[in-house]
Amino acid sequence: MLPEEFLQRMKKQLGQDYEAFLESLRRPRAVALRFNPLKGARPQLPFVRENVPWERSGFYYDPESRPGLHVYHEAGVYYLQEASAMAPVALLSPQPGERVCDLCAAPGGKTTQIAGRMAGAGFLLANEWSPKRAKILSRNIERMGVANALVTNETAQRLAQRLPGFFDRVLVDAPCSGEGMFRKEEAAVTDWSQETVEMCAARQAEILDGAARLVRPGGRLVYSTCTFAPEEDEGAVTAFLAAHPEFAPETVEAPWFVPGENGSFRMWPHKLLGEGHFAAVLRKNGGEAEKILLSKGEKLPKAWEDFARELGIRLPEGKGLSFGQTLYWAPPELPELAGLKVLRPGLELGTVKKDRFEPAHALALWLKTCNSVQDFAPDSPEMKQYLHGEVLPSEKKGWTLVTAGGYSIGWAKGDGRVLKNHYPKGLRR
Repeated sequence: MLPEEFLQRMKKQLGQDYEAFLESLRRPRAVALRFNPLKGARPQLPFVRENVPWERSGFYYDPESRPGLHVYHEAGVYYLQEASAMAPVALLSPQPGERVCDLCAAPGGKTTQIAGRMAGAGFLLANEWSPKRAKILSRNIERMGVANALVTNETAQRLAQRLPGFFDRVLVDAPCSGEGMFRKEEAAVTDWSQETVEMCAARQAEILDGAARLVRPGGRLVYSTCTFAPEEDEGAVTAFLAAHPEFAPETVEAPWFVPGENGSFRMWPHKLLGEGHFAAVLRKNGGEAEKILLSKGEKLPKAWEDFARELGIRLPEGKGLSFGQTLYWAPPELPELAGLKVLRPGLELGTVKKDRFEPAHALALWLKTCNSVQDFAPDSPEMKQYLHGEVLPSEKKGWTLVTAGGYSIGWAKGDGRVLKNHYPKGLRR
């Protein structure tokens, strides 16, 4: 049962469209996934249906199927994501080689969507203020094989102090009252109140204030929510523009959405296949970008070089970093990190223990191939055994990349007779 106060507001807000809106909430949910271009060619899967119009990698799927249990999900071949939630990144339109910030990034759907559009080139900062959710964000970035992302656990204000005017594009998919989540999460209904709406609007204003300082002159800011409340949507944008005259609405082509004031768009569930979303596209004018000090990086140890040479691994342009025994490969435009709460400064390569290198699971998921590969069919008994953590027969020797139907999924180490399983214990099933 939806809150009566919410229904009365929606009736006033939608007018003659109100009944169509209610009817859309009674129909079965349209579920979608987004293929990961970082993993290569898209596989043909029987449960995948028509394309999501505003996202070239997005597709609806058969709601009776369970793609989250498929091995390709574990391999990062796709991400389960609500269709209308793909719209803000389509409006942000990040490009390879740019500096992009996803300011409220957990659990990682939009971050990994941005990463796919950046095609591994440029610098992506994914931030989440909640420590617990930041860990989930980091795990999803790893699963999707993203190498050029920095994951931080900071407030918008702290980042703005350290990185003013650093980014070409900033996405603020703000925490909100979640009215577009009513059908999906019962807690969204029980937690809703007008007081919650007003509290969220105040928090969104604070986040947007920090975001404004992160955007370079001439850069793009996209603000979005999954709620229908005017206070959190058009009202938030109007208040932001009044407080930040250096920003102006930007005109973009978005034929699938209902345009509104101040560069905003509504994605209503009764007008498209999705739960609904709001977004506004803004451009920062005038001013000069501040110069930000970049990280110098470090030379990676010989143990890594020997491992990479043996397996034929070639890293993209970037710089090495070490945190204790753990090695990372960071994007070339990584800024200085001192004083920031960092969960992941780039691609985790592995650890060096007594001059011996042990590769990270993240490195396996980033790789497409190497000099030693053991492929199993995705539905084979061997792949089930691998995901369960079992030893497998093989004539391979040394570190071997295990792939599922050609998509990398983890490491194993062979002795010429068997492969010792190195699939992470926390992921085994």
